[in-house]
Amino acid sequence: MPALEKKMILKEPLARVKGHGSAKDGVMHWIAQRLTSIALIPLMIWFVISLLMRLHENYHGFVAWIASPLTSVLLTLFVVTLFYHMWLGLKVVIEDYVSTPMKRYTTLIFLKFSLFFLATLSIFAILKIALGA
Repeated sequence: MPALEKKMILKEPLARVKGHGSAKDGVMHWIAQRLTSIALIPLMIWFVISLLMRLHENYHGFVAWIASPLTSVLLTLFVVTLFYHMWLGLKVVIEDYVSTPMKRYTTLIFLKFSLFFLATLSIFAILKIALGA
Protein backbone atom coordinates (compact mmCIF):
# COMPACT_ATOMS: atom_id res chain seq x y z
CA MET A 1 0.00 0.00 0.00
CA PRO A 2 1.52 3.34 -0.99
CA ALA A 3 2.28 5.81 1.79
CA LEU A 4 -0.27 8.34 0.52
CA GLU A 5 -3.15 5.84 0.62
CA LYS A 6 -2.60 4.73 4.22
CA LYS A 7 -5.17 6.04 6.63
CA MET A 8 -4.60 6.41 10.32
CA ILE A 9 -7.08 4.11 12.03
CA LEU A 10 -7.43 4.66 15.76
CA LYS A 11 -9.95 1.91 16.48
CA GLU A 12 -9.13 -1.64 17.41
CA PRO A 13 -10.13 -4.24 14.79
CA LEU A 14 -12.94 -5.66 16.96
CA ALA A 15 -14.29 -2.16 17.61
CA ARG A 16 -14.37 -1.44 13.87
CA VAL A 17 -16.36 -4.61 13.25
CA LYS A 18 -18.85 -3.95 16.05
CA GLY A 19 -19.17 -0.24 15.25
CA HIS A 20 -17.91 0.87 18.66
CA GLY A 21 -15.45 3.61 19.22
CA SER A 22 -15.05 7.23 20.11
CA ALA A 23 -17.87 8.43 17.83
CA LYS A 24 -20.65 6.22 19.23
CA ASP A 25 -22.75 8.38 21.55
CA GLY A 26 -20.31 9.99 23.95
CA VAL A 27 -20.71 13.48 22.52
CA MET A 28 -24.47 13.56 23.07
CA HIS A 29 -23.98 12.23 26.59
CA TRP A 30 -21.40 14.94 27.28
CA ILE A 31 -23.70 17.66 25.89
CA ALA A 32 -26.70 16.38 27.90
CA GLN A 33 -24.65 16.37 31.09
CA ARG A 34 -23.46 19.94 30.48
CA LEU A 35 -26.95 21.18 29.62
CA THR A 36 -28.46 19.64 32.75
CA SER A 37 -25.63 21.21 34.78
CA ILE A 38 -26.43 24.62 33.34
CA ALA A 39 -30.17 24.14 33.97
CA LEU A 40 -29.52 23.05 37.55
CA ILE A 41 -27.61 26.22 38.47
CA PRO A 42 -30.60 28.62 38.53
CA LEU A 43 -32.94 25.89 39.78
CA MET A 44 -30.64 25.08 42.70
CA ILE A 45 -30.19 28.76 43.57
CA TRP A 46 -33.96 29.26 43.51
CA PHE A 47 -34.53 26.12 45.61
CA VAL A 48 -31.98 26.99 48.31
CA ILE A 49 -33.09 30.63 48.59
CA SER A 50 -36.74 29.55 48.74
CA LEU A 51 -36.02 27.05 51.50
CA LEU A 52 -33.96 29.56 53.47
CA MET A 53 -36.81 32.08 53.26
CA ARG A 54 -39.17 29.50 54.74
CA LEU A 55 -37.05 28.23 57.62
CA HIS A 56 -39.42 29.51 60.28
CA GLU A 57 -42.70 28.73 58.53
CA ASN A 58 -45.09 26.16 59.87
CA TYR A 59 -46.35 23.10 57.99
CA HIS A 60 -49.34 24.87 56.45
CA GLY A 61 -47.24 27.73 55.12
CA PHE A 62 -44.80 25.31 53.55
CA VAL A 63 -47.61 23.31 51.93
CA ALA A 64 -49.16 26.54 50.61
CA TRP A 65 -45.79 27.45 49.07
CA ILE A 66 -45.51 24.07 47.30
CA ALA A 67 -49.14 24.27 46.19
CA SER A 68 -48.59 27.51 44.25
CA PRO A 69 -48.45 26.84 40.49
CA LEU A 70 -45.06 28.44 39.87
CA THR A 71 -43.43 26.61 42.76
CA SER A 72 -44.85 23.22 41.81
CA VAL A 73 -43.71 23.64 38.19
CA LEU A 74 -40.22 24.74 39.24
CA LEU A 75 -39.97 21.91 41.78
CA THR A 76 -40.98 19.38 39.13
CA LEU A 77 -38.41 20.79 36.68
CA PHE A 78 -35.81 20.66 39.44
CA VAL A 79 -36.57 17.02 40.29
CA VAL A 80 -36.61 15.85 36.66
CA THR A 81 -33.39 17.69 35.79
CA LEU A 82 -31.65 16.59 38.97
CA PHE A 83 -32.46 12.90 38.55
CA TYR A 84 -31.58 12.92 34.86
CA HIS A 85 -28.27 14.62 35.61
CA MET A 86 -27.66 12.08 38.37
CA TRP A 87 -28.35 9.22 35.95
CA LEU A 88 -25.92 10.63 33.38
CA GLY A 89 -23.12 11.03 35.90
CA LEU A 90 -23.54 7.73 37.74
CA LYS A 91 -23.86 5.83 34.47
CA VAL A 92 -20.39 6.98 33.43
CA VAL A 93 -18.93 6.03 36.80
CA ILE A 94 -20.45 2.55 36.63
CA GLU A 95 -19.37 2.01 33.03
CA ASP A 96 -15.83 3.08 33.87
CA TYR A 97 -15.29 1.28 37.17
CA VAL A 98 -17.44 -1.87 37.21
CA SER A 99 -15.27 -4.43 35.50
CA THR A 100 -17.43 -7.43 34.59
CA PRO A 101 -20.23 -6.95 32.05
CA MET A 102 -22.83 -8.83 34.12
CA LYS A 103 -22.20 -6.70 37.21
CA ARG A 104 -22.14 -3.56 35.06
CA TYR A 105 -25.50 -4.28 33.41
CA THR A 106 -27.09 -5.37 36.68
CA THR A 107 -25.89 -2.22 38.44
CA LEU A 108 -27.05 0.01 35.57
CA ILE A 109 -30.50 -1.60 35.56
CA PHE A 110 -30.80 -1.29 39.35
CA LEU A 111 -29.66 2.33 39.20
CA LYS A 112 -32.09 3.22 36.41
CA PHE A 113 -35.08 1.67 38.19
CA SER A 114 -34.08 3.22 41.53
CA LEU A 115 -33.69 6.72 40.13
CA PHE A 116 -36.89 6.41 38.11
CA PHE A 117 -38.77 5.25 41.22
CA LEU A 118 -37.40 8.10 43.36
CA ALA A 119 -38.11 10.72 40.67
CA THR A 120 -41.66 9.41 40.20
CA LEU A 121 -42.21 9.41 43.96
CA SER A 122 -40.95 13.00 44.22
CA ILE A 123 -43.15 14.22 41.38
CA PHE A 124 -46.15 12.39 42.83
CA ALA A 125 -45.59 14.11 46.19
CA ILE A 126 -45.35 17.53 44.52
CA LEU A 127 -48.50 16.94 42.49
CA LYS A 128 -50.40 15.60 45.47
CA ILE A 129 -49.66 18.75 47.43
CA ALA A 130 -50.23 21.04 44.42
CA LEU A 131 -53.57 19.50 43.54
CA GLY A 132 -54.68 19.34 47.15
CA ALA A 133 -55.49 15.63 47.07
